[in-house]
Amino acid sequence: MEVNVLFICLGNICRSPMAEAIFRDLVKKEGLDNKVSCDSAGTGGWHVGNPPHKGTRDILKINNISDEGIMARQFIKEDIEQFEYLIAMDPSNIKNIQKLSGDSAVKTRLLLDYTDQKKGKEVPDPYYTGNFDEVYGLVREGCEALLKEIKTTYHF
Repeated sequence: MEVNVLFICLGNICRSPMAEAIFRDLVKKEGLDNKVSCDSAGTGGWHVGNPPHKGTRDILKINNISDEGIMARQFIKEDIEQFEYLIAMDPSNIKNIQKLSGDSAVKTRLLLDYTDQKKGKEVPDPYYTGNFDEVYGLVREGCEALLKEIKTTYHF
């Protein structure tokens, strides 16, 4: 069985591609590439086809994490069926997903809900704040906790 994870933010150029790259790196280092896969999407379509934001690419490079092959795409209704985990960066993303899907019961969780200390908190958008270092730390913490939960749940 393969577990599929989708990281979602607004434009899919800062937070969610950062999460995709970090999570993909963690999965590879754990030797779980054949069991866990991930992707990212945005609820808005402004940046479709673009690579991650320069700030995201820079912070990933500093941390030796590849963003190869990551291009912005928009969340589509079919994603709900394809992914076991729909992981949003903030509550407005969850509302947008529910609106786009036409289903207010869609199971989406915040990335930081997987952490012990930051449940219910959002990952701030560095597109507006410019603080890619802070966002990297939060996303990494959330991705590590999510992978730990997946390993426990699926006995990997």
